[in-house]
Amino acid sequence: MDLATISGIIVFLGFVFVSIFVQEGLGGFAPFINLEAFMIVIGGTFCALLVNYPMSQVLGLGKVIKKVMLTQGEDTTEIVSTFVEFTKKSRTEGLLALENNVRNVRNDFMKRGVQLVIDGFDSEFIRNMLETEIGFIRERHKVGQEIFNSLGTYAPAFGIIGTVLGMILLLKGVDDVAMIPKRMALALAAAFYGLSAGYLLFYPMAGKLRRRSEEELLVKEIIIRGVLLLQSGVSPTIMESNLKAYIEPAQRLAIKTAGPAAKAGPRT
Repeated sequence: MDLATISGIIVFLGFVFVSIFVQEGLGGFAPFINLEAFMIVIGGTFCALLVNYPMSQVLGLGKVIKKVMLTQGEDTTEIVSTFVEFTKKSRTEGLLALENNVRNVRNDFMKRGVQLVIDGFDSEFIRNMLETEIGFIRERHKVGQEIFNSLGTYAPAFGIIGTVLGMILLLKGVDDVAMIPKRMALALAAAFYGLSAGYLLFYPMAGKLRRRSEEELLVKEIIIRGVLLLQSGVSPTIMESNLKAYIEPAQRLAIKTAGPAAKAGPRT
């Protein structure tokens, strides 16, 4: 679970709750509970999403939300260490000896890449296969980011629409003094819902998805590099030093050393 995303939402709602409670007590929450405003803003936002995107992409939104909320980044140090161990074994026992090891690899992309090496394909074929897959992954990620950016645009807009609607109803029935507070609450609650949904949820989620995508693609770039180095038959030390260039200096200390030359410390 991504604690940063969950805690950011909860802490903001806590600030809102405390601010209202301190000023008005429990009775101060009544104006914010407005079903009409909620239907206009949230309902209108998702209806606009249906107009803009195919049904299949909208129905896949749950998987995207799950990725934002629950997915953690992969451990790049473990990937580098695995490639170093594979290189050691392949140089002493041959590539076919990796058959049993590759079955235990958790990363499917890495498993497919190493299997291509074991099967004897040349480096150009392996590179094309893996980079093609990365291209499709990048496009899928782009759609998820676009959807949340769209939601971040629509929600404040429908908040303004709800505000305008409330003001029209207020002005139309201005003679009915008893209804003025209710219609004013509709107008302002719609703006509150729209702005909060857009700038607390949808735009930040689009940003989180973009960073998730960058992290995942970096991991796959490391894997492609490792697979091609494994195919070329480099030494464990060369494998380690090449893959370390992709990760942060602080993470390099966690990588299992590849041999005596690596024990001197991480390279920069």
